[in-house]
Amino acid sequence: MRLRLRLRPRMRTTSAVAGVAALTLLTGCGAADMTKQASPYANAQGARTVTLSVQSWVGAQANVAVAQYLLEHELGYRVDTVQVDEVPAWDALSQGRVDAILEDWGHPEQEQRYVEDKKTIAAGGDLGVTGHIGWFVPTYFAKKHPDVTDWKNLDKYADLLRTAESGGKGQLLDGSPSYVTNDKALVQNLDLDYQVVFAGSEAAQITQMQQFAKEKKPFLSYWYTPQWLMEKVPMTEVKLPPYEEGCDADPEKVACAYPVTPLQKYLNAGFAKDGGKAAEFLKRFKWTTEDQNQVSLMIAEQKMRPEEAAKKWVDGHESVWKQWLP
Repeated sequence: MRLRLRLRPRMRTTSAVAGVAALTLLTGCGAADMTKQASPYANAQGARTVTLSVQSWVGAQANVAVAQYLLEHELGYRVDTVQVDEVPAWDALSQGRVDAILEDWGHPEQEQRYVEDKKTIAAGGDLGVTGHIGWFVPTYFAKKHPDVTDWKNLDKYADLLRTAESGGKGQLLDGSPSYVTNDKALVQNLDLDYQVVFAGSEAAQITQMQQFAKEKKPFLSYWYTPQWLMEKVPMTEVKLPPYEEGCDADPEKVACAYPVTPLQKYLNAGFAKDGGKAAEFLKRFKWTTEDQNQVSLMIAEQKMRPEEAAKKWVDGHESVWKQWLP
């Protein structure tokens, strides 16, 4: 799970699970750098094979699950997946180690370098899902203390949000250190009595939030939408200083909210030009937040294998995916 934060989602530079292996599906955005784990089929001459970058947060993996299923069962391609952290994924895409990234939360520096300057990566169009990163508290806590939803009042609740890991301060729970996040700078620049504590992965962060919710304990967490957990643990966003274009340009001086970001797809430029029906299909691939969350929930909550979840969604949404076929 996480934008134009010099990243998403380290995760803000993100949704809201398909991919390499069931064990890693729920490990969060913080996958190991697997850039050199390129598929031997990537860019293979004449091979009907597509290699997709799969991030470890559930929404991104849901995209890959459905795309892979349709590429294999409707278009006759073999699909390989490679798990790569967000920024290294751009390097892998530029080098042709992977053919496509299906969910990017906004990496301006990489866009400038590879899309505008080197032209080794081509824009693949909107995913159809809008992502947003923010700070959230459980709705049951917000109802009891409505003013907690304004950042100016957070220090008032620091004692209630203190944990053994937060060093005497309130805890701001983040996911993986590999996500692009502005949270440490925000805490410092807004002069808040909080400590950013990394859970280590999206899965670990989810486990902690679910445990807090089970016990009806308060928590403050970096989180993002779309994400299936919101259906299980309703959360309310804390209003940070309004986002304005450029307010996050200097990572050390950030003192504003995260932006709302239409999530984008990117293709290796050579693949975008010569990838045939597979490339055309991926450009047309566009679904809704609801669609993505349905598949994410099946994988993360119902413990279905990605292929099974994809098949179930495909079987019930023919009118949607038929439009993606070239």
